[in-house]
Amino acid sequence: LGAANPCYYRNKVEAAFGLDRSRKVIAGTYEPRSHRIVDINSCLNEDKNATAIIVTIKKLLPSFRLAPYDEDARTGFLRHVLVRRGIHTGEVMVVLVTASPVFPSRQNFIKALLKEHPEITTIVQNINNRGTSMVLGDKEHVLYGKGYIEDELCGCKFRISPKSFYQVNPVQTEYLYGKAIELAGLTGNERVLDAYCGIGTIGIIAASKAKEVIGVELNADAVRDAVQNAKCNDVKNIRFYCNDATEFMMQMAASGDTVDVVLMDPPRAGSTEAFIKAVAAVKAKTVIYVSCGPDTLARDLGVFKKMGYQAEGAWPVDMFPATGHVETVILMTYCGSDKK
Repeated sequence: LGAANPCYYRNKVEAAFGLDRSRKVIAGTYEPRSHRIVDINSCLNEDKNATAIIVTIKKLLPSFRLAPYDEDARTGFLRHVLVRRGIHTGEVMVVLVTASPVFPSRQNFIKALLKEHPEITTIVQNINNRGTSMVLGDKEHVLYGKGYIEDELCGCKFRISPKSFYQVNPVQTEYLYGKAIELAGLTGNERVLDAYCGIGTIGIIAASKAKEVIGVELNADAVRDAVQNAKCNDVKNIRFYCNDATEFMMQMAASGDTVDVVLMDPPRAGSTEAFIKAVAAVKAKTVIYVSCGPDTLARDLGVFKKMGYQAEGAWPVDMFPATGHVETVILMTYCGSDKK
């Protein structure tokens, strides 16, 4: 499924900050397989407002004597900026990832940024003093607004925090999740397990068609958002657990518990053999695998086949126009361990 509007679709924009050879502040993405920053002032993939906010921050830094972070010297202040926008609500969150919790001229900086971009609804400072390539650190301070934004997807409202996973192309996500739920063939009698559930998006959307939904997610921030999202949408037949999905399913199996459908949307690294064995252990009849990595998907399907699952079809969705990536929905049914 192609994208009707393939430009400016990313509702989440990340920029690394640094200095060029002339000591001018630059911000953008890294060159492939490197930490050399490509300075970006406009991009056909990125939300225009988000990119404009990053460009403004780039211009503000020198006037407030705030230096971008230097990875080699481990000096400087601003490491990354993350901007997320609710496409339906218009709410905008700016996350300033800093190497230190000390923020010189904080109030004046925020005032100057809001003067240029009054559309910003919340600003969060995330502190990351680790010497790793991870963008976000563990500690956060809300500097302005409520610390999160909300958006709508498939008729449901979702709360999105700085660390929460939320698909970057909401228009195509509606097609993606709609197809996934359609393929699950829910009749209102099924027990559904939403593994890697994040902030609960697909599970909450599926809940109206299922008897019961169980969401499992290791990210505690995402689980908190998921619980709030269920309450906000008045969904009462869903429960969320902060746990490793593999361990959770093995515990279910050990107590004789089963599910009818497993929805899984793992990261690009794909799933694991242990997870797939756990899916078989809870005796799921149907598995809906949403993948953003065709190579890891192919690997995982081989393991599912060994566990007795047969792939019935693949439905690719162009979630990331103008890139080499694609999102794919796979329908699998259990055919027995002797199925070849």
